[in-house]
Amino acid sequence: MENTNIDNHKSTHSSSAWVMVSLMMVAYIFSFVDRYILGLLIEPIKADLNLTDTQIGLLLGPAFAIFYATMGLPLGYLADRAKRVTIVSIGIFIWSLATAASGFAQKFWHLFIARMMVGVGEATLSPCALSMIDDSFPPEKRGRPIGLFTTGMSIGPACAYLAGAAVLTWTNSAGLVDIPLLGNMAPWQLAFIIVGLPGLLLSLLVFLRKEPERPIEHNPTGNLREGIGDALKFFAKKKWVYASFILPASVMTTIAYSQAWVPAMFERTWGMDASTYAYINGLLLLAFGPLSNNGAGWLCDHWAKKGHDDAGLRVLILGAIILLPTGILAPLMPNPTWCLILYTINTIGTALTSSSALVTLLRVVPANLKGISVAFYLMCISLAGLLIGPTAVGILNDNVFGEAGVRYSMALVPLIIGTPVMIMIPFMRKYYLQELKETK
Repeated sequence: MENTNIDNHKSTHSSSAWVMVSLMMVAYIFSFVDRYILGLLIEPIKADLNLTDTQIGLLLGPAFAIFYATMGLPLGYLADRAKRVTIVSIGIFIWSLATAASGFAQKFWHLFIARMMVGVGEATLSPCALSMIDDSFPPEKRGRPIGLFTTGMSIGPACAYLAGAAVLTWTNSAGLVDIPLLGNMAPWQLAFIIVGLPGLLLSLLVFLRKEPERPIEHNPTGNLREGIGDALKFFAKKKWVYASFILPASVMTTIAYSQAWVPAMFERTWGMDASTYAYINGLLLLAFGPLSNNGAGWLCDHWAKKGHDDAGLRVLILGAIILLPTGILAPLMPNPTWCLILYTINTIGTALTSSSALVTLLRVVPANLKGISVAFYLMCISLAGLLIGPTAVGILNDNVFGEAGVRYSMALVPLIIGTPVMIMIPFMRKYYLQELKETK
């Protein structure tokens, strides 16, 4: 429901609005670096802390998801009421400090708790950032700023892969490093500290930003209460409308987060060391990821100008059609070259889906529920992706296919999760189109 008065978007197209979007993109990049760096360091961490694949799966998924998902709703509720730049600033400080603290872990539970705190901090970003973007741009021109913001989810992992490649190369050529005041540390421990600390400066820069103005008409019809319980009742009433973009996006996150196992898969299947894979994949992500995210935003705006009210949903469906088959087939390729090619195409599908899902959501969400709606969306896709994706692969490795059969685990998870959702898309799209008609 578009309750936003476009005339009140005072900062539309202003330099201030785009600076805000750019700063949120940088924060998003930092968040994905801190989130993904663990996946590049699986083997040295396993060796030093004597962990199983199941424990690694728990660190990659549930440890982060527990608070990233559950804290989203109260933080989204807060984003609709409090100063959003302050919330984001505090969040960046928390996740950056927790990432650095991961470098001091001596046991599985130390890393588990640190990953939980990373989730707490990162839960603040998207509800606040997207709420501010929504207040700064009219509906038909939100695609490009959202595309720029979500570019962070391509650049961030790319930076994590490249940083991880450097650390792994260092690990292979050096042992423990003597750090003044800290003592002897393994390279993987230093990696967490190095990528975590710059976020503390970023948190200060965000804190100093001016808060975008909210729409004057917060709830002009007076037909929506604003408590979390009332919001959940609203979501339940519109369940198939929200399912039309939440379920395909959940398939996307399941595939994306299960790919934390890709470096280990390349090493176990084809003998390619993780540092080589990380370097190649980091460059591929930098080459195709940002272009795809911004292309998704441009395509949403282009189709919207052509008169397609469901432009965002159309791009989302296109992305899902690309990412599911490539996610299933890539691990089964006969050599690493073809696997990388398919995973690069998969990156394009992921970018189209992730960027357009947010455009699709903001097209139908009430103005007074923007923050909590984004938080609810992120809670759903995060619980699906983080709890199912990496954890299921780890469990299948330990109990079905073995460590050497990780490729089969990675192919089976998206096949089982994604196929039913793809079949349901035409049915769910009808509800979204009906909602667009009712809110005109």
